[in-house]
Amino acid sequence: MKAVIPVAGFGTRMLPATKAIPKEMLTVADKPLIQYIVEECIAAGIKDIILVNHSFKTAIVNHFNTAFELESLLKNTGKLDLLAEVRRVCPPGVNLIQVYQDQANGLGQAILCTRPVIGNEPFAVLLPDVLINEYACHLATDNLAKMLQCFQQTHRSQIMVERVPCNEVSKYGIADCGAQKAEAGYNMPMYNIVEKPSIHEAPSDLAVVGRYVLSANIWPLLAKTAPGIGGEIQLTDAIAALIKHEAVDAFVINGYSHDCGNKLGYMKTFIEYSLRHEDYGAELKRWLQQAMK
Repeated sequence: MKAVIPVAGFGTRMLPATKAIPKEMLTVADKPLIQYIVEECIAAGIKDIILVNHSFKTAIVNHFNTAFELESLLKNTGKLDLLAEVRRVCPPGVNLIQVYQDQANGLGQAILCTRPVIGNEPFAVLLPDVLINEYACHLATDNLAKMLQCFQQTHRSQIMVERVPCNEVSKYGIADCGAQKAEAGYNMPMYNIVEKPSIHEAPSDLAVVGRYVLSANIWPLLAKTAPGIGGEIQLTDAIAALIKHEAVDAFVINGYSHDCGNKLGYMKTFIEYSLRHEDYGAELKRWLQQAMK
């Protein structure tokens, strides 16, 4: 199965940091956001990864390309640990495929750009500004990996959800699962999905958090989805249409996610991941404790 990562957006909520640097290249601890997302795909067993990009965001492609001069310099100066780090950015056997989005017209339109590459096959979608906390789960067996397993067993699309405070439901697509409850790491039937409802209109507090495994039957529905909220083609609307044709599951996240698409969420994520850093976390914690005084 192939994975789609849409990275063509301008990252306006993160300006001015994203004026010249793609949002996906902002670092969390010592790695750019996009690298965490690619590593999540690889851990789940996905080796064909499609980046839906914009022509001005060349830094993303450069990050994953082989840097021959840099590797030669590191090798000749004996910095073999750094050389290994650089080579791990895109391991052998991983295929990064780039597709350009001709116009910014929503997540649904970005995904449609990949149809000639994926064909009439199921696929996964990962939003690059949402990190699944890797310290609270096992990437090789939980969340995306488990969603892929569930899809292979049932052929039902899997939509990751996470409970959010009721006063925040208007920020997300919200799943309607009736009175059902599922434990973390398990799924349940989804009856509807509503994009950014008001508190009074929200069917639940289960927010879609940027991970999808979608049946091939989404393609024709996505192709005829009309622009919705914001005048954009919404993936949520296509999923709502899919639910009318076949069973779709809500998969409850194991652990928790980080929204790195806004400044405060990004700052919190940077701090948490930095504090857990194997080499610098302990020293950073001591410094922060002193700085807080």
